[in-house]
Amino acid sequence: MSPNHSAEYLAGLVRELCKLPHETEWVEFKHNNAEPQEIGEYISALANAAALHGKTRAYLVWGIEDDTHALLGATFAPARTKVGNEELENWLLRLLAPKIDFRFFTVVMEGKNIVILEIDATARHPVQFSGQEFIRVGSYKKKLKDFPEKERVLWRIFDRAPFEALTAVENVGDDEALRLLDYPAYFELLQQPLPANKHGILEALAADALLRRTDAGRWHVTRLGAVLLAKKLADFPALKRKAVRVVVYQGNSRVTTIREQEVTKGYASGFEGLIGFINGLLPSNEVIAKALRKTVTMYPELAVRELVANALIHQDFFITGAGPMVEIFDDRMEISNPGAPLVEADRFLDTPPQSRNEALASVMRRFGICEERGSGVDKVVFQAELYQLPAPMFEVSGETTRAMMFAPRPLTKMDKADRVRACYLHACLKYVSRDHMTNTSIRERFGIPLQNSATASRLIKEALEAKFIRPYDETAARKMMKYVPFWA
Repeated sequence: MSPNHSAEYLAGLVRELCKLPHETEWVEFKHNNAEPQEIGEYISALANAAALHGKTRAYLVWGIEDDTHALLGATFAPARTKVGNEELENWLLRLLAPKIDFRFFTVVMEGKNIVILEIDATARHPVQFSGQEFIRVGSYKKKLKDFPEKERVLWRIFDRAPFEALTAVENVGDDEALRLLDYPAYFELLQQPLPANKHGILEALAADALLRRTDAGRWHVTRLGAVLLAKKLADFPALKRKAVRVVVYQGNSRVTTIREQEVTKGYASGFEGLIGFINGLLPSNEVIAKALRKTVTMYPELAVRELVANALIHQDFFITGAGPMVEIFDDRMEISNPGAPLVEADRFLDTPPQSRNEALASVMRRFGICEERGSGVDKVVFQAELYQLPAPMFEVSGETTRAMMFAPRPLTKMDKADRVRACYLHACLKYVSRDHMTNTSIRERFGIPLQNSATASRLIKEALEAKFIRPYDETAARKMMKYVPFWA
């Protein structure tokens, strides 16, 4: 469903809502009562009620008589309404938690203005307005805390409704469903021939839960289908902020932006183009290999692919207003995604994979874009060592997970934190390969000549003092000493 509905669609929606025998718990009719506090409380109540009843959206409609559903018209004009000096829509959004999507529309029917507030069902937490949760009970708005049975049912619904299974756009015909999705890319990524007819295409997409057939024989596009194959993520209101932003800065800070662009295609259909676009923005160097000059990017392409894929797949889609982001500085590249990880950041390399978006990860694996074996971070660390780059860094800041790759830097220019992190990740990589870190392996990691083995010993000592590694066998002779990560 487009965020800008046609007048024909809106009029049809009003007629369908008016056919309801009485107010349901996910629809409320008003004549002209548009008190801002009341609107905010209704957004909370209707969003929660829609989730409770399995509806994608709820509606608050002005200009309709409550009892007869007759068209009376409304003088309420949301775009011109302010609370203090603040626009109504901004004021409502500021007091909602979580910040769900809602949209005001106006349509003229029989010469009368009808105002529609379309509200997305909540999908993760009960919606609060001004710190209070509300629910609809029959045709009445009540505080959710006064109805613990409804609250318990609502939480059970949240527990079993993953983001991918929710609806991105509902009740569209065959042609519209195919117009919204880059379906040829689906078959190309799976290396399958394109079916000979429309029916075969739709059934294949439905079999992978990218579409879901309605009782009326039409289609819901699932959020899984939209996020993977959208021609434009902006066509789907719940996903328009999930497009990948790529930003290039001047220098090493965010003060001056050189270029910024959103990559708006679906994650699967647009992945190769996204990686190509990022690599085209990265600094590059000319090297001589076998007497021929060739240009290589500052960061290994395999490492970039893995980090971008991880950011797409492991993000928390329920965090609104934020999406994956790639930021390129002179001295580093940062790839971030909304959502704290399900494992500790310093255990990314060894911990078995855990994905909050299992269906997304599964399809992306079948497309050959990612792996579910948890080896992505291993590859990133290996590539950093192979290209003699500083060790990557993984950090969590609030509800954001960030991975950083650093530009080439000699050992003498690395600070202590860089050196300790490199030793720790090297020990992790060796451990998951059923091997151990040694003085020799550290020399190879940093390109330290044999005659400078004392330098490698100092690096190991720093990591030991920081308690990031420990001896494998404390009784071993000094020259035979091996090391493992602190958690091994």
